[in-house]
Amino acid sequence: MENKEELTALPAHGPMLTRKDFVSDQMVRWCPGCGDFAILATVQKLLPSLGIPREKYVFVSGIGCSSRFPYYMNTYGFHSIHGRAPTLATGLKCARPDLQVWVITGDGDGLSIGGNHLIHALRKNVDLKILLFNNRIYGLTKGQLSPTSEFGKKTKSTPYGSTDQPINPIALALASEATFVGRVIDTDLARFAQVLERAAKHKGSALIEIFQNCIVFNDGAWNEVSDKATRDENNVDLIHGQPLIFGKNRDKGIRLNGFKPEVVTFAPGQPPKDLLVHDETSAPLAYMLAHMERPDFPTPQGVFRSVQRPALHELIDGQIAQARKASGAEPDLQALLRGSETWTVAA
Repeated sequence: MENKEELTALPAHGPMLTRKDFVSDQMVRWCPGCGDFAILATVQKLLPSLGIPREKYVFVSGIGCSSRFPYYMNTYGFHSIHGRAPTLATGLKCARPDLQVWVITGDGDGLSIGGNHLIHALRKNVDLKILLFNNRIYGLTKGQLSPTSEFGKKTKSTPYGSTDQPINPIALALASEATFVGRVIDTDLARFAQVLERAAKHKGSALIEIFQNCIVFNDGAWNEVSDKATRDENNVDLIHGQPLIFGKNRDKGIRLNGFKPEVVTFAPGQPPKDLLVHDETSAPLAYMLAHMERPDFPTPQGVFRSVQRPALHELIDGQIAQARKASGAEPDLQALLRGSETWTVAA
């Protein structure tokens, strides 16, 4: 699953980049304790290890707390309009396939007004690295219901409780045929770094849902899966080729009962042979895992799906090459504009 994108590598004799090279001179303006700080630091630590020149990175965001991200990265970047980051990023990647393009969005920006743009970027397999910050609330506009807020949740915009069914971002990405889909928690830095590196090296549409805490307007949204006291019992790691085992004592697992998953308990170190084994290439398994939710099941964390197929810019470049070969000459824009599909309106 190597990334075969032809990005220019750093010269062997050149200076090695560090995190400091990716830290901009802008003051980071997020609320103290916001999960965005950990996400920013993890990304800045990863990029130097990829061997890509700093000028080859572009960060594109929409609107929201998360969308201030490009200001804090010492790279090229765009702070675009609400929900349209995937659209701008798609055009950029197709025009400049040598760039590594990242999209930073939130559950409001990416799944509400930007939902349609996100779906099409994923289904077209645009070579984008999409980080979806999910705090289950509109933070920048001060605490209204978001597309991922729980059913019945009381907010400033739903004082009697939400009547909406929340969007499942992982299921949405899988239904859109994204070729890489992952989920992490902002406080689990080790897993986050691993999944982030894999997404960065993946060629094609890569989406990572990040459980992120809004300490002001929705504090504790992910406590059950993030607190040290409960996270081992409430999360299951998705490791390709490994059985789905979880629990503080590693004494619980997931198996199929007919077509339905169920939790089984066993003696530590003695898992039954019929436990589900994770397979990142299986779309049906990934979709089932996307619908395993608390309190009946542990929350899956890690990589749900990772497969390869041609990225959009590769297909476009292939068609251009085919057209040039068929014509036997370099394209002539002026000839096209003055071709047979023109006419003159008499006075």
